[in-house]
Amino acid sequence: KQWYQRRVAITAGTHKYGYTYKGSSVVLYRNWSLFQYQITSTSDWPGGVYASPTMSGSRAGANISVTWAAMMSYGKDGYVKATKEIIKGARYLVNGLSNIDGIKVMGDPQISCVAWTSDKFNIYELSVFLTKKGWNLATLQFPAGIHIALTRRHMEPGVLDRLLADIRECAGDLCGKPVGKPSGAAAMYGMAAQIPDRSIIDDIAKEYWNLYYKVK
Repeated sequence: KQWYQRRVAITAGTHKYGYTYKGSSVVLYRNWSLFQYQITSTSDWPGGVYASPTMSGSRAGANISVTWAAMMSYGKDGYVKATKEIIKGARYLVNGLSNIDGIKVMGDPQISCVAWTSDKFNIYELSVFLTKKGWNLATLQFPAGIHIALTRRHMEPGVLDRLLADIRECAGDLCGKPVGKPSGAAAMYGMAAQIPDRSIIDDIAKEYWNLYYKVK
């Protein structure tokens, strides 16, 4: 069977490549019997019988309306055009990264996500340097790396060239620098990835949100 014939559900994050607001994502099931597991129903609540097709209860109608309007505005041709631009941009970025000393592209990017690492310096230090230059890139672990999910904003003239230039500059500085102990955010990322008991990292992450929401 083809991959899509083996799937029982497909999710669509419309805020990503549908170019609309968050909170509008959908899940499509192969049949109605699978959809039954999504429905939340409470029959003994003092407020009466309550049933919802989602765990979050009500959903904002404004998000749904904006998503519909965005999809109608772009249309199939608009989305196809945007996809072609992004794939072309991803290949341009991969080619550029492949020609930077110290940078190694991870895997074989085919669509919009591109990841890279290094065997010459701590890749998390590169992430810190790029953040200082104004880039907001995601770090990876197992293995360590950096990745970017390209969108139409990255396809604007000069954006990818600026990113490549900054990576080239920072990688050059790191390649010429003696390898030492990482500091700051780079040290934190590296330490978190090396702790074998992942429940400790979960506890630290939960405590972060406890402190964030604590009212003084």
